[in-house]
Amino acid sequence: MSRVEFPATDPNLTAAAQDTLRRVAALVGSTERRIQINAYAAGTQETISAARRLSLSRALNARAYLIEQGVRSTRIDVRAVGLPEDNGPADRIDVILLPQ
Repeated sequence: MSRVEFPATDPNLTAAAQDTLRRVAALVGSTERRIQINAYAAGTQETISAARRLSLSRALNARAYLIEQGVRSTRIDVRAVGLPEDNGPADRIDVILLPQ
């Protein structure tokens, strides 16, 4: 798994995020492995809808970047989780390589 963190309320990929995603694309480029992107955003129960929208924007930006790097769109699954369900950083995406 690779983790990409975001500044609060920002859906855009940083240079560090692009580097991480470029490495992921290189790993899966010559295989048939699938990628799952789980996206999260900080918020409260009152702002859960906004958190889900922000997490979706982050996931779609990461997906678009992976496609630019040569990963087929049919091999990328996106989950806009919204509020984190664990103790990890709130503003992030987790990129998981799934088995073939």
